[in-house]
Amino acid sequence: MEVFADFLAKIDHPDHRLRTEEVLGWVANKYPSLVPVTKWNQPMFTDHDTYIIGFSVSKQHLAVAPEQAAMMHFDNEIKESGLKHTKEIIRFPWNKPFDFTLLEKLIEFNIWDKKDCKTFWRV
Repeated sequence: MEVFADFLAKIDHPDHRLRTEEVLGWVANKYPSLVPVTKWNQPMFTDHDTYIIGFSVSKQHLAVAPEQAAMMHFDNEIKESGLKHTKEIIRFPWNKPFDFTLLEKLIEFNIWDKKDCKTFWRV
């Protein structure tokens, strides 16, 4: 997880830093075949050089970006979770428990759906 050290060091709020480190560590441990990288100053994980999941932080939440195909596939679950979201990201508030079950579904879907993908982003 050394690849994310600079990103994590820039998170001022200690609880937000710990939560982000926890989530990134969870992904790295659960999916050891995924490659942790930092691109565009954001931590993300790739598989065979294709994007699987990315993260960003704000004052109010940890944002998870699984790409639109995964967002559309899990649209109902995302809405039922009560989490705020856009077409591209899901906002996981700092003051609530993190939904690792939803994150796992998003990652598993992207690994499966992009197994034959030859580009970084879906085309």
